[in-house]
Amino acid sequence: MQPYRPKTTIEQWRILQAVVDRGGYAHAAQQLNKSQSSLNHAVAKLQQVLGVQLLEVRGRKACLTDIGEVMLRRSRQLTQTITELEQLAENLNEGWEPHIRMVVEMVFDRTPILTLLQEFEKQSRGSRLIIEDSVLTGTKQHIQEQSADLVITHQLPKGYIGEPIGEYQLELVCHPSHPLAQLERAVTQDELTQHLQVVISDTAPKPDETEGWLRSEQRWTVSHFDEALRLVLGGLGFCWLPPHVSGAAIRNGTLRKLELEGSSHRRGSLYLVLPKGEKAGPCARMLAQILLQGLQQPPGSQHLQPVPVAKVGTGL
Repeated sequence: MQPYRPKTTIEQWRILQAVVDRGGYAHAAQQLNKSQSSLNHAVAKLQQVLGVQLLEVRGRKACLTDIGEVMLRRSRQLTQTITELEQLAENLNEGWEPHIRMVVEMVFDRTPILTLLQEFEKQSRGSRLIIEDSVLTGTKQHIQEQSADLVITHQLPKGYIGEPIGEYQLELVCHPSHPLAQLERAVTQDELTQHLQVVISDTAPKPDETEGWLRSEQRWTVSHFDEALRLVLGGLGFCWLPPHVSGAAIRNGTLRKLELEGSSHRRGSLYLVLPKGEKAGPCARMLAQILLQGLQQPPGSQHLQPVPVAKVGTGL
């Protein structure tokens, strides 16, 4: 079977688009810096090889036929793809990453970064963003092994620095019918160990179980806070949950917040880290700068400005 050989060229479709967009051959010729006769010939040739009429002249204006409208719409997808492909080759030649990996500790509330990611998408030049959830030792290992381009973490491994971007908080919660919720005082650590604890699994292959919120010998392990919330809402055990996960249930009374003797909640700082340091690529540095600019600015401040890549530093 013979391979299909296109009858038309990208240049012919671009000329057709220019003629339509500029309202005629004369203005299109000025835009493309070509002669009007060459544009007439290109469109005529395009119609000839396709066997359909794309344009018809009405007065002094070239107008699309019904078939032409369909073909023009599809041609824009084609030329846009070619433009993006050529831009990608240029970006890769300049060291622009085809994809970047951002690892995010689960205690971090993602809501504030949604608008920041929208800004990144506008400037990303088509780079793909991979966002991966991580917990405890797993987050530290991504930093130490430089297996991610950006990391949002609440604990910095020795020898690494990060930019502070806020705080996290964990609250001790259970179902209102749970025995711990019936106590009219703060719960002791010993009392906690007598009940089932729902914990989030450490994402490291060999987790350090001396860290984090692992306390009770009786525990069920899940992979995400959402699953932990479902279990606790079902009356199964207690759990340390961040307010962005448990807040609505606490407010409507389907969860009870417990007071722990000596500590009503757990709180700490969150950091943005570029594990690869000076070796971080320009796209990763741009995303880091967008996140820092948005997360560190005071509430109610002005919208983000486009980030010049040349000015993005790696001093995280």
